[in-house]
Amino acid sequence: MGHHHGHSHGHGHSHSHTGNKKALFWAFLLIAGFMTVEVVGGLFTNSLALLSDAGHMLSDAAALGLSLFAIKLGERNTSKTKTYGYKRFEIIAAFINGITLIVISLYIFYEAYHRFTNPPQVQSMGMLIISVTGLLVNILAAWLLMRGDKDENLNVRSAFLHVLGDMLGSAGAIVAALLIMFFGWGIADPIASIIVAFLVIISGWRVTKQSIHILMEGTPVQVDMEKLKQSLASIPYVKNIHDLHIWSITSEFPTLSCHIAIAGEGVHDTVLHQAQAILHDDFGIEHSTIQVEYEDNGCPSHHGVCN
Repeated sequence: MGHHHGHSHGHGHSHSHTGNKKALFWAFLLIAGFMTVEVVGGLFTNSLALLSDAGHMLSDAAALGLSLFAIKLGERNTSKTKTYGYKRFEIIAAFINGITLIVISLYIFYEAYHRFTNPPQVQSMGMLIISVTGLLVNILAAWLLMRGDKDENLNVRSAFLHVLGDMLGSAGAIVAALLIMFFGWGIADPIASIIVAFLVIISGWRVTKQSIHILMEGTPVQVDMEKLKQSLASIPYVKNIHDLHIWSITSEFPTLSCHIAIAGEGVHDTVLHQAQAILHDDFGIEHSTIQVEYEDNGCPSHHGVCN
């Protein structure tokens, strides 16, 4: 009976983490700085589209700050009570971000409903200037986050979706300001708010769903469980794969544990190294715990029976 515990992180991983921190930091400064301008501008122009976008930017500032804190916390060393360190806090932060998006969207829907029944006067020129400036700020923040590892890191992706929602909010406010300015359509303001809220709630739901999946230790979406099991079973002398578990510590940290039963003539170390190579090369799993046991000896975890 033997064990393998493969765990390695390359330089690319540390570089992406540094890139994520820088991207989140500068995006946080941009969003937090402009948020104040948009709140004052929204109140001054009486625009719900601007105020809803300002509310979203407030959540962005909190989300980006939380994301930054989560990555920094995730760098702390492991301990006797936290054997994986604090890496999973990134997923908790992503979950909070997703829930925040959903709550803010629902509030915008509520406010927009009241504005439909009683459309207020909106100062379109001030609204236009602020929303154009907001769009430029959000484009810059989105560009900074795109330079981070948003495709792999769920936390950076949730922050990116926050900023993308803001960008759409600014674009909607621009269109609404132009419609009010040229056609006097005051109802364009709550309509723009509802369109943005709808897009934001979809983003929020996706991030929340993905983070819950990881927190529930679901199989990573990029890993085909059956294909992986077949690949391990194709190793010479392997008779059975059981107790197979695949989960994620964070969005960038897939983990696997399993038992492999082999025939008596099989060589323990050879099977172990082949399994390790398959997991690393074909499925991108670097962190694994594999127990190799001879079929004739039975499987302790299955009361002597391998099935």
